[in-house]
Order: sequence, then structure tokens, then C-alpha cells
Amino acid sequence: MRCPQCGFDSAQGAMFCSRCGTRLFAPKPAAIREYVLLKVRPSLWYCANFFVVGLLVTAFGGRTLYVQHNLWHIAFALMALGVVIFVSGLVANRSVDWSVTSDRIIERRGVLATNRREMELADIRSVEVSQRLLQRMLGLGDVTIASAASADFMVHLSHVAKPGQIAETVRQARLKRLA
Repeated sequence: MRCPQCGFDSAQGAMFCSRCGTRLFAPKPAAIREYVLLKVRPSLWYCANFFVVGLLVTAFGGRTLYVQHNLWHIAFALMALGVVIFVSGLVANRSVDWSVTSDRIIERRGVLATNRREMELADIRSVEVSQRLLQRMLGLGDVTIASAASADFMVHLSHVAKPGQIAETVRQARLKRLA
């Protein structure tokens, strides 16, 4: 076995070079795999309008049933519609998620028909955090990640908890990726 460091021919099966001490059979580095750093979903405030409308329609249906018993079929239809609107808000909330991995940012949207967008960490131009007054009081915010590859390609994380921490995780992952 020939030593890669000094070129000396060592005995067959030797682990180290007898002249310079270099390891002859260096272990191969493990394949670097992508791993998830952060998985984010929007807060329930993301679909608050569905919840409010659903509850109002259900309450109106209940009031109609209470006041006029002869309109029971309309009241139950309104209550069912309110429940459907409320549940559709829950489904809309669960149909969006974002993942920050060691190599990229992945955005998934949809339940039956899905849309998946990816952005490499090396392509990130800027990370912006914005919080309106109500979001700030609730500890929520929006994170916008712009790509350097295209002027109009952005990943927008809406109504997420701890937006500053998410932005810092993305920045640190980008710096580690570029190093």
C-alpha cells in the first residue's frame, strides 16, 4: 500500500505509514444530508375571519330557530353553513406549512391540489420581519424572504409565532450554508 503523504510503500494491510505515520485508510466522510431546522405553520389568527363569520352565521341560525320555530329548516341550514365555514377555516390553516432545512426553504400549500415552492438558502437576498400592532401584541408577525435569483420570487410566512426567531434561524442557516 502506497502512502498518499510521502509515497513510501508500506506493508499490505498496514493502517499507518511506517515512515511518516499518515493514516492509510482514512474513513470516508459521511454523506452530508439535508435536515430540517424548523417547521412552521401559521397561527390560528391566519384564518380568524373564517372563525368569526362561521360563528356569526351559526349564532344567527340559532337565533332564528329560537325566535321563529316555523323556520327551523332555514335555521338548521344556517347553523350547518356556519359550521362548514368554521371547519373550512381550520382546513385552510392546516393546508399551509413552511420548512427551513439545512439547504433550502420549502413552502407547501393546499389539501387536494398542492403547490410546493423551494428556495435555496444560497439564493436568499433579504429576510424581512413585519409586525402590525395586533400581531405584535399577540407575539405574531410576517416574515418575507426574497430571492436574489429573481426579483419577484419571495416566500411569505404569514401570521407566524416568533417571527424574529424564524428570521434569525434563516440567517444563521444561510451563513452556515455559504461557509
